[in-house]
Amino acid sequence: MNKNSTISKWNEYFIDTYNQPNFVIDYGKGSCFFDIDGNKYIDFTSGYGVSSLGYSNNSLKNALKEQVDKLLHTSNLYFNEPVLYAGEKIINISGMDKVYFCNSGTESNETAFKIARKYSSDKYGEGRGTIISLKDSFHGRTMMSLMATGMDKYHKYFYPLPEGFKYIERNNIEDLKSNIDSSVCAIILEAIQGEGGVNVLEKDYVLELSKICKEKDIVLIFDEVQCGIARTGKLFGYEYFDVKPDIVTVAKGLGAGIPIGGVLVNEKLSKVLGKGDQGTTFGGNLLAMVAATVVLDEISKEGFYNDITEKGAYIRKYIEDFNSEVVLNTKGLGLMIGIETSVESSIIEEKARKKGLLILTAGKNVLRFLPPLTVSYKEIDEALKILKDILLEIN
Repeated sequence: MNKNSTISKWNEYFIDTYNQPNFVIDYGKGSCFFDIDGNKYIDFTSGYGVSSLGYSNNSLKNALKEQVDKLLHTSNLYFNEPVLYAGEKIINISGMDKVYFCNSGTESNETAFKIARKYSSDKYGEGRGTIISLKDSFHGRTMMSLMATGMDKYHKYFYPLPEGFKYIERNNIEDLKSNIDSSVCAIILEAIQGEGGVNVLEKDYVLELSKICKEKDIVLIFDEVQCGIARTGKLFGYEYFDVKPDIVTVAKGLGAGIPIGGVLVNEKLSKVLGKGDQGTTFGGNLLAMVAATVVLDEISKEGFYNDITEKGAYIRKYIEDFNSEVVLNTKGLGLMIGIETSVESSIIEEKARKKGLLILTAGKNVLRFLPPLTVSYKEIDEALKILKDILLEIN
């Protein structure tokens, strides 16, 4: 089937919720896609941070093929070893106490909210269920996680929305203090706001916020769905702040392309949910658990985190050395990089795509780079050459 007929059939059968560009992806290799016409695209999106090991990774392929030959699904009614291996590994390397596996980032955050509210209800009774999040945050698209998202544009049309949420300005400790009352049970943060503009939180702010949470027994949740699993050059982004959250939510890169979600809790919250309090048909499915084990093994290899940090610094320096009037600032950590621009980011995104580079935007004037963690320097140089040509063209 050719490109035009594929796109035509797609439009015939699918609800129009995505704005896809005019090409059809066929396969991937390394950090690149190839479309059905043979065109190559360097992928600096990794599927919104999902494809952490790039494409056609041999370790991942072989492990998944082996599991497909054995068994695809059991449900959580039965014990099995793939789930055990993944759970044991993520607990050991994270230092958290217990894990619950589900299917996605938004489901992970929904589960975190339920844990926080049940903990508060069990200990303090009713009326203590408010969850605070930051303005410009993004926590998912199911109803509670949508409401936790601190951007009004995502709330439109879906009324009535769930109640019990407040929004505060990032890095503004006084705004936090003025919004804490006896109804607050939890605060949720992203170490780096991805969708909201690749905004890194300030360490002093997070330390003070964490201190307040401890004093008032408020559950501290870190949403590491996008910036976790080595994306920043550490296992989790919050590690840059020297704090210990009560709950950590993960997804995306943990499955390297297989849908996954996870909720990690500390000892205080490890017994909040009991039998029947939460469940999922597909969460912790065998393929996702095998993929998670491969990812955790890969990122645990010696030098892996340093490699990510060095690649991120290399990319940012290269861009800063352009001396382009279009580039106002670079920001982020590791391979989660934002570029503030003097022109609309969507203009650069479109030009890059036409030249064979796939990038993301994070607001009107911010480009977002989320390449596979395994991206090579050759692929990086090729991508940056394309970006440089575009910026010179715009200048």
